[in-house]
Amino acid sequence: MHGMVSEKFNYIEHYKLDAEEFDYFEEKNGATGHDHRRVHEYIISKVPVASKSILDVGCGSAWVAKHFLKQPTAVYSLDLSFTNPYKAVRKYPSKNHSGITADSYSLPFKTNSFDCIIASEIIEHVLYPDKFINELFRVLKPGGSLLISTPYKERITYYLCIHCNQLTPLHSHIHSFDEEKLQLLYNGKDLEKFYFKTFGNKILIFLRTYVVLQFMPFVLWKLIDRITNLLYNSSAHIICIYTKKEVGT
Repeated sequence: MHGMVSEKFNYIEHYKLDAEEFDYFEEKNGATGHDHRRVHEYIISKVPVASKSILDVGCGSAWVAKHFLKQPTAVYSLDLSFTNPYKAVRKYPSKNHSGITADSYSLPFKTNSFDCIIASEIIEHVLYPDKFINELFRVLKPGGSLLISTPYKERITYYLCIHCNQLTPLHSHIHSFDEEKLQLLYNGKDLEKFYFKTFGNKILIFLRTYVVLQFMPFVLWKLIDRITNLLYNSSAHIICIYTKKEVGT
């Protein structure tokens, strides 16, 4: 058992159906929309400027393609479902944009393929996080960066499913992470560096300060968020950056 989820959990069928039943491209508003926006901005700020190819794992609304296709960057929107990559390339058509349906445990790419890999709010859903990270690192180019964001020290809530009469986690989150757990997921000899940042103060979210903060640029919001976390450390998210060694180092 992983948490309270059986290893018999058919994640492929689950997320295929999930993509069909829920519209990931629906615009999010209010506090949720603001939180998503800041997560995306934080990740964007950590993508190396020189990145010419980006793999977006669990592409969701294809916000990665939306942002980086403005630049001469090749973006690969990947998901377990056919639905989300298909919608992604239709919404953001470009010769530099590819939609890929694949299992992230076994990616259809050669070793050392991408300058940057983004997996935003995905790892908390996967049954085997270590296997997930290892496969992503395989297809990352030497000198490249793997960016993982996830809820920080999340207290997972369970509900009783009316269909199977078993406990099931809210939002299909089956893992809770902190920096130590995330660092331990990968210790290959090709790991150059691991570092992390926590952000998204829960007090600011709870007090619905987005009403004002939504008008602030990322840099100013980030400063306010950092100061608030110094006063009361309660981050909602963590972003981890794993960098791969250059060849010969």
